[in-house]
Amino acid sequence: MKTYLKALLSIGLISILLMGCSSGDSSNGSNGEGNNEGDGVTLSLYSTVTVESDKQALEDVITKFEEEHENINIDHNFPGDGYESQLRVKMAANDMPDLFDTHGWAKNRYGEYVMNLQNMDWVSDLDPALESIFKDEEGKVYAYPINQAKDGLTYNKNVLDEYGIDPPKTFDDFMSALQTIEEESNGEVTPFWFAGNDAGQFGQYFDQFATPLLITHPDHNYSDSLLDGSFDWSNYTFLPEKLLEMNESGLLNDDVLTAQLHQRTQLLAQGKIAFVMATVPVDSVKELNPDAELGVMPVPAIHEGDDPSWIGGERHSMAIWKDTEHPEEAKKFIEFLSKPENVKTLAEGTSLPAGLTNATADIYYQKYYDQYSDIKVRPYFDRVYLPSGMWEPMGTTGQELLSETLSPEEVSEQMSKEYTRLLEQENSEE
Repeated sequence: MKTYLKALLSIGLISILLMGCSSGDSSNGSNGEGNNEGDGVTLSLYSTVTVESDKQALEDVITKFEEEHENINIDHNFPGDGYESQLRVKMAANDMPDLFDTHGWAKNRYGEYVMNLQNMDWVSDLDPALESIFKDEEGKVYAYPINQAKDGLTYNKNVLDEYGIDPPKTFDDFMSALQTIEEESNGEVTPFWFAGNDAGQFGQYFDQFATPLLITHPDHNYSDSLLDGSFDWSNYTFLPEKLLEMNESGLLNDDVLTAQLHQRTQLLAQGKIAFVMATVPVDSVKELNPDAELGVMPVPAIHEGDDPSWIGGERHSMAIWKDTEHPEEAKKFIEFLSKPENVKTLAEGTSLPAGLTNATADIYYQKYYDQYSDIKVRPYFDRVYLPSGMWEPMGTTGQELLSETLSPEEVSEQMSKEYTRLLEQENSEE
């Protein structure tokens, strides 16, 4: 019996000693500040980057950060088309990633979820053109700008030169250019190419051309009615009508509804595409064909007497969730992004102007931005004039239009229904 009691006491003493050792180890491990040795900290990061060169640029910077901060790991995620739906679920659960891309919605959609970054050193280097996008009147800074957008159309300069076409300044000239290319190339070159497997490609068309159609011309400025909910969506029908006309006239790619984004690079390198929406990273194209030359141009004017427009503002960004368990580590990553060498790497890797002024990036398209320096940069249409959630129907109605499920008039009707529904939903949540 005594032997049994001695053994029991010995076991208890060993357990107490082990618990003490364990407690001591814990006090020397990661405490959420990332300054101690131990298991380290993992930060979740979500970004909207989809182009391979953009992903590579961000991954390269993440790798450098992890090498310099061995106790901080970045678990990065690029959900592509699923980004918005995944973030909505996370917002509803109040369980956001530690770091996430606000992709043009730093204030309006994500404002209540982001940490105020106004006291960080890089804020003094914020490009003045982005001040109103990332800062509010009280000085709150909502996110870090990885780059900024000046979107219009990308064109194959070699193709336009071959057929004697200048970058069009009006929509009528744009249509004429597409027709010339289709006829003179005998169908060998696709005048206007879409990766229509991704509904967002059509969303880009509608969103960018909606600005010259509905905003920039004083006689066709519907900004007030769009904002107060009284907009007549029949005024939008021009855009689906023209997209359908392009398709029926053979001005779009034959596989417009099934083509995928990765095909674009090779087709541009081969000189098989004349125009695409938005800005295309050029490096991967020139890897396949060093003689390829791409240019960018503003969105053509639609109404007589109007000027073309750049569509831009926030492109890729990085916000910190206000309730992250690792705020200091997350700030270290943002600080790392803001180093001049990393600002330059990300701007050049994404072929877009940097969001900070502390570095000079060698951007392929800079000469085109300089050429059109007098053209105003307008905000993305959906970010200012539409309720959150309109991007999806803007794209899917394009797919339904070209699959002959909807007519141009029905596209406008569908957009009107979604616009009204989402406005009512927003108002009910206020």
